[in-house]
Amino acid sequence: MTDTSMIDAVFDISGNHIPNHYPFALWNSLVQRIPALENEALVGVIPLRTAISEAGMLLPKRSKLVLRLTARLAANFACLTDQTLDLGDATLQLGSGKLRKIQPYSTLHAHLVASAKDEVAFLKDVSTQLNELGIVGKLLCGMRNTMQAKDYFISGYSLVIHDLKPDDSLKLQYAGLGADRRYGCGIFIPYKVITDLD
Repeated sequence: MTDTSMIDAVFDISGNHIPNHYPFALWNSLVQRIPALENEALVGVIPLRTAISEAGMLLPKRSKLVLRLTARLAANFACLTDQTLDLGDATLQLGSGKLRKIQPYSTLHAHLVASAKDEVAFLKDVSTQLNELGIVGKLLCGMRNTMQAKDYFISGYSLVIHDLKPDDSLKLQYAGLGADRRYGCGIFIPYKVITDLD
């Protein structure tokens, strides 16, 4: 079931570099400040925009931390303003935050939708989930990706879904696909327009 009052909380951030396994430490740090996050399956953290260098993952200027929240948790977002989040090997400094309404886009992208299956079985599972949600769209599967911490391993695929109607686009952004939303998996965000895919 989707929560039609999902909303994004967007924070200015600053920092130099972040570890490759940052999603796990970031979630733990967020839960320490807002414990209620732990009990919300639809809540997620949109992956940070990063740049790869010899020093590791760098944060470009104007990077943002975006939390996808249910309405009942949105009132708590302000407590994160000006907080320093511990990422293990680095820290992330939050600035001011604001709430941003989720908008419909015809093409959406998820960095990683968790699945241990091969690509054919994965796409079949995605089609089944979309049918259950009443969503119609065309699928474009990307590369297999993995995330790993000392005691946690996630594998899956990047995924683009296009030719979405406005209502279906909102449904998909509210509900997401698959597990591990808290680590940035299965969360859909706007993607550049795709043409000539057929």
